Amino acid sequence: MSIKLRERKNSDNTTTLVLDIYHNGKRYYEFLKHLKLITKPTSPIDRQKNKENKALAESIRNKRAQELESSDYQVATKYKNKVDFLEYFQKFIDNYKKKDKRVIGSTLFKFKEFLKESNIKGLTINQVNESLVIDFKDYLLEQLNGESPANYFSKFKKVLITATMDKVINLNPSANVSVKRVEGVKKEILTMEEIQLLAAEPITNNEVKRAFIFSCFTGLRFCDIIALKWEHLNLKNKQLAIVQSKTGHKVSINLHDTAINILGKQGISTEPVFNLPSHTACLKDIKHWVKKAKIEKKITWHCARHSFATNIIFFGADVNTASNLLGHTTLRYTQRYTHVVNSLKEKAIDNLPSISF
Repeated sequence: MSIKLRERKNSDNTTTLVLDIYHNGKRYYEFLKHLKLITKPTSPIDRQKNKENKALAESIRNKRAQELESSDYQVATKYKNKVDFLEYFQKFIDNYKKKDKRVIGSTLFKFKEFLKESNIKGLTINQVNESLVIDFKDYLLEQLNGESPANYFSKFKKVLITATMDKVINLNPSANVSVKRVEGVKKEILTMEEIQLLAAEPITNNEVKRAFIFSCFTGLRFCDIIALKWEHLNLKNKQLAIVQSKTGHKVSINLHDTAINILGKQGISTEPVFNLPSHTACLKDIKHWVKKAKIEKKITWHCARHSFATNIIFFGADVNTASNLLGHTTLRYTQRYTHVVNSLKEKAIDNLPSISF
């Protein structure tokens, strides 16, 4: 164990005092921002102030050393509470050796997206509380489908469990939070009749309307709609070809006439097809839009993808064709939609009126 007092010069003629803390193969920094020095003191007052601040910093250094020695990490010390959580997350990934390392990296990416959507910056580890954990859980459930929310959240919890074991935090804020693993299609499905209702209903942001219905006829995820450029489209041949952001697999889709009509004239190849606001803003628009159309379902953007899959199977596509259009790497995921379609057909039969015979 070692704790050294270091100095870092700033551009404003001040010097920040920093505790360089190394213990059990891990390094942490505690910036003593309230104890800045005058880099080039010109008066006795400045020199005396520097002397006092250095003495106080040395006192803090000694205190930190006592905390580590006496507690042996039985509690999270104050300097650890100030550790940048994203940096800790990244170091966890860098040191991780198991096969699911890529998924943990994707979890960090999702968490950064969540922070950006929530306008959260400079997150220290003591700010990762149960409320934030629940918000991230809800974000995953809203943005992802199937087993993905549970998979990502389990990796997130693994990082927090390790932070607790490292005594970087005293209590695991995710201990009482869980995501139930869902088999099958979780999101609501829009029928063609309901899609028609939405097409006829005005919306605050018409670009959201165009892009969402385009997803209903192509099965594109929100991340792929955002990334879609005119160079991915061949309107003459009614073709769309794109590499999916989530899987990295290329998909080619024959465009329905409705999708062609939504697109209009071919644009400049490098420009985005749709100019959309943030994912959160889109969801708010969709929520109000669905309510105005009197559709009593909880609809998210991913419902457009599920609706596309269900509707093409309902109207005759086989599982292999649907799987190729969706860009699935295995038929196991696509086969879920056949169960949904069979259920819809059974419901349609049950809803037929009875007649006397």
